[in-house]
Amino acid sequence: MTRYSQLFRRLEAQHEGAFVPFLVLGDPDPETSLELIRCLVSNGADALELGLPFSDPVADGPVIQAAGTRALSRGATLDQAWTILAAARSEFPAVPIGLLVYANLVLHRSAESFYRAAAEAGVDSVLVADVPLLESGRLRTFAQARGIAPVLIAPPNADDERLAAVAAQSEGYVYVTSRPGVTGADQALQQDGARVIRTLRAAGSAPPLLGFGIAAPDHVRRALELGAAGAISGSAVVQHVAGNLEDRIQMLRSVGRFTAEMKAATRIGSLSPQS
Repeated sequence: MTRYSQLFRRLEAQHEGAFVPFLVLGDPDPETSLELIRCLVSNGADALELGLPFSDPVADGPVIQAAGTRALSRGATLDQAWTILAAARSEFPAVPIGLLVYANLVLHRSAESFYRAAAEAGVDSVLVADVPLLESGRLRTFAQARGIAPVLIAPPNADDERLAAVAAQSEGYVYVTSRPGVTGADQALQQDGARVIRTLRAAGSAPPLLGFGIAAPDHVRRALELGAAGAISGSAVVQHVAGNLEDRIQMLRSVGRFTAEMKAATRIGSLSPQS
């Protein structure tokens, strides 16, 4: 069994959803980046989704773009990111670790070398955000050759045919976006997610996780009510980093408190009576 399948089986037995926070590796600096990963896991994160610092993250909103800029301004490199990932894997051998990246980062040296390095660092999944479904097959081959799960995005406006293809080609989990556009912390989730999740599950997909706009415990509860296996939170987590750049201890406390609150909302008993 993969780390993802073990995780989702355990959570189902415990009547819990998954909480998956996102951070940019190297933000605000390499040492603190690893400390933040430790903070996430120790406060209840079920899995991690991590980004590699990149100069043109087209699917990311301003908060995550700023995180990448901070990391790059302090000399973050891809090799440095692999080192952080390898350290995290060593410390947390059972926690699924996924990457959300862009095609230029995968193809810069070569797809083969990228996925080899990812596997050596202990990465479980890779989502390449700017590669269309019809062009994802080649990268999927490289990923599977290294035992890495290819993850695809299921947008709210996808028709049933596209969702069936996403279900067939994704492993580990499927990233369901709650709305079109870029990432960011929103006040409300769109209802289209429920249709997408139902269609994916009917097609036998890997567990669907809802992302984009997951910024509060109520959003996590709503994601589970819509049928998701859990929720991914990116911009809201990174905001706790950005808001405490001058005080590392407070940064870790803020990120830890937020993570614990979000994880608590994944427990089925926290759902509203009508769910």
